[in-house]
Parts: sequence; C-alpha cells; structure tokens
Amino acid sequence: MRIGLLADTHIPQVRKALPQEVIEVFRGVDLILHAGDIYATSVLDELEHIAPVLAARGDDDQGNTLQDSRVREKHIIEVEEQTLWLIHSRPDYGLHPYGQPLWWQSLLSPVQNNKPDIVVFGHEHRTVVEHVDGILFINPGSPTFPGYRRELGTISILDIKPGKADIDIQQL
Repeated sequence: MRIGLLADTHIPQVRKALPQEVIEVFRGVDLILHAGDIYATSVLDELEHIAPVLAARGDDDQGNTLQDSRVREKHIIEVEEQTLWLIHSRPDYGLHPYGQPLWWQSLLSPVQNNKPDIVVFGHEHRTVVEHVDGILFINPGSPTFPGYRRELGTISILDIKPGKADIDIQQL
C-alpha cells in the first residue's frame, strides 16, 4: 500500500491553500494520512479528491476540524500485516520516572494489545525518520510551514508491504 503523509499545514493561516506540488506527489496513493494542525477541513476535502483521508487532531485544531469524522485523537490502522498509529505529537518513549510503563503501553486501547510497528506524527514541523525499540517513527514534516517558516517544505510517501516499510521524504 502506498500512503501519502503530511502534517502541520496550518491552512489558511500560513498559506491560502495546499501547494499544487502536494497534489502532484500524492497522485496514485491509496491513502493519505494528515498528522494534525490542519486548521481548515477544506484541506482534507481537497486531499480526498486523490485518495481516502484520515487525520489526527492537532493541538491547534478547533471548530469544524474537531467535528469532522476523518479527524481523531489517534487512528490505529492495520496495513499489510503491520500496525500503524496516526497521532499528532510524538509520544515520549522509554521508561518514565518511578518505573511507570513504557509510553506505548499507556496509549493502548482495550482491543489493541501490541505496540505499533509504525507511528506517524507531526507537531515538530520537521522531518523525522527513526527506529526506536522496533518501532518506525515518521514525521513527514510540513509542506507549508517547515521550521515555522512560510515556505515550501516536505511531505512523505510510505510504501508498506508485508513485513516491510519504506519511506521517501519529498522536498517540495
């Protein structure tokens, strides 16, 4: 499965609309995941012309964005035998002070008894691709507000096959 990833679009605050480059890079994807700070649901509507869209609620999302059925605090998706979480802020990982559980143990839903294979997040306005404790963490960056600067930034394409995930960061 080929998945388009983006985060932190902040539209229309930092830009009136999605850059055309996003649409071009995402052509042909099977799914689009937006990791929050959407601001305007028109962004999700525009992306949905390309492929189905799911989004995480960002810390700055308000109003209609919170009422949109595509937007949740956390999506848990099973893709090609892998579990993917879509959230806005990267969770802390490792042991917390005083022996509290690992970060992912506190986020598990009652039916979800395994840690994720992949975590897609936003919030940091920069790209991140790292493996920690057997989990692939991906922040696609922001296409419109990288490093909190009003310029073209990055999005990502995630290709998932059974037992394998490849990420391609695209500079717009």
